[in-house]
Amino acid sequence: MTQYVSTRGGVPPVDFETAILQGFAADGGLFVPQTIPRIAEDELLKWSELSFVDLAFEILSLFIDRSILPAEELRRLLTESFARFEHPEVVPTVRLETRPNIYVLELFHGPTLSFKDVAMGFLVSMVDFFLNRRNDWASLVVATTGDTGPAAAHASTGKKSIECWVLYPADMISEEQARQMTTLEAPNVHPVAVSGCPDGGDDLDLVIARMFADDRLRAQLKLSSVNSINWCRVMVQSVHYFYSYFRVADQVGEKVVFSVPSGAFGNLFGGYLARTMGLSVESYICANNENAALHRAFSTGRFTKRDLIPTVSSAIDIVVPYNFWRFLYFACGRDSGKIRQWMADFQRQGELLLDAQTARAIRHGYLSAAITDDQTLAIMADVYRNGEGYVLDPHAAVAVAAADELSDSFRQDTKIVCLATAHAAKFPDVVRRALAVEGELPEPARHASIEAAQGLCQHVRLCECSNLTEALTHAMQTVTNRRLRTSEIK
Repeated sequence: MTQYVSTRGGVPPVDFETAILQGFAADGGLFVPQTIPRIAEDELLKWSELSFVDLAFEILSLFIDRSILPAEELRRLLTESFARFEHPEVVPTVRLETRPNIYVLELFHGPTLSFKDVAMGFLVSMVDFFLNRRNDWASLVVATTGDTGPAAAHASTGKKSIECWVLYPADMISEEQARQMTTLEAPNVHPVAVSGCPDGGDDLDLVIARMFADDRLRAQLKLSSVNSINWCRVMVQSVHYFYSYFRVADQVGEKVVFSVPSGAFGNLFGGYLARTMGLSVESYICANNENAALHRAFSTGRFTKRDLIPTVSSAIDIVVPYNFWRFLYFACGRDSGKIRQWMADFQRQGELLLDAQTARAIRHGYLSAAITDDQTLAIMADVYRNGEGYVLDPHAAVAVAAADELSDSFRQDTKIVCLATAHAAKFPDVVRRALAVEGELPEPARHASIEAAQGLCQHVRLCECSNLTEALTHAMQTVTNRRLRTSEIK
């Protein structure tokens, strides 16, 4: 049976179901599989012809034992999760007219127009399946800087086993993103706008981590998480690397580069997983914005926390990329003692200098760049004006700009796949600024669901970050008590 261990090494191994329902390990670490499977080239050849759902079934079957989730249930959950995507390929790849060796992997065709839909719909459906099988329910707590919250909220709508709490830093995400959460008519979805967050989503992550570390509170409120720390999220995010690779490579074995707009490192860890499983990736480009926490780590070996800089690519405004600890765990040879010490040092000092061996290990097959807002806006304008009206969202633009900046690192004919993690319609103010457009946006930067939400009522709790733990606990306890009373009546 596939077992999952904590990166901190403080709890016994658990099965897949337990790892998914717990989210965080009880010792504050992140769950990872004891072993990562290796795929033979002949198997990759077979996979190259599969649809997205069939490919996902093959990959996820390697991490989920049939005793935990039977094959027919896995296939049903996958089929239902991706049925709501607007494109028949789920995640299509398009070639940029302005840069013939660069492809854009469009991950935004899901219900909330974000790549978070790719993993979130499946994860929430699977959590719901496990909870219903146990005749139980859970409080899913999600911190978001833009796209995770809407994806979790939409995926949770109508799920009787789930109360979904989505926390976001007020005024640090676009109104369009906020309305995707606050306009849902779903009594089990609870958006919470938090003001006074100098470090944005990182402030919310700290509160959630403290709540999960309190065993009594965790059990009392039935806490679980579907943030990017949940193993299922990064596992599913490995699939789109395989799928897009098969669409752009002329043959299996060709080396391809992926440029990934990076905040919390969850999507990039999905890439690490894909390459470790056998995908022929020459390099990953870690494309940061001006916050550059990951770029500093890759380029200097120093993992440091600095004050948050609000940028036009707000969803990756992250100063503590939590999934990076997962990557460091593998880079340092699965030394959980090192991870415990490093996490303690980082929490105490706000920085960590990696040992020389680990610093070399994280650079193997990785390049990085920090892209300014001016570069981001310029790339959006250039691609639109010279590329037949194609509109990049600001996060995809960060990936393309990083690919441009590092293009001399690869052969001229090397294919570079840039991940487009959101639809441009979610960032109308940035699009207007980049394209110098007044009034109505161009058609590729609009979407009917975004426009419809502008005329709907909003449901939202408001809170100050300074007392978020107490206020959120009170609100969640109220919902928990209501659940208990309803259960007693039945």
